[in-house]
Amino acid sequence: MSGLDAADIAAAYEAVRSDKEATNWLALSDAGPRGGRLALTGTGTGGLGELARTLAGSGGDAAVRYGYARVEYANDAESTRVKFVLVVWIGEGTPVMRKARVSVESGDVKRVLAHHSIAVTASDASELDEADIVARLRKAGGADYNGGRG
Repeated sequence: MSGLDAADIAAAYEAVRSDKEATNWLALSDAGPRGGRLALTGTGTGGLGELARTLAGSGGDAAVRYGYARVEYANDAESTRVKFVLVVWIGEGTPVMRKARVSVESGDVKRVLAHHSIAVTASDASELDEADIVARLRKAGGADYNGGRG
């Protein structure tokens, strides 16, 4: 998979991970009509909702895209947690042969966007509901100081 070593992808990844940056998501898409090269197609500060709209947007129903998001949530009354989510977007109308390449390609993406608590495969923006993702992050995080209330 080429393109993943691009300086703009590395910079966006570091911005999402940084406590000092407002950027909280990035999106990657095919740079060419035949696939095989990923490019940074967006970053933002609007959280999972904005990332979901970006992944689902223009042609997203027939595309494979990747997203990476910073999610902050209250752990209890006095503390918050910061976790990272990798999103593998496979649009429902994606051609079968393109879907077949996802397992190999997503492995490459996971090596570059390595620090994430969970990976979510989605084909609809509703699958990236922030409350559902936070519940999954709490389960993956081990200790739940919220008394199981999600």
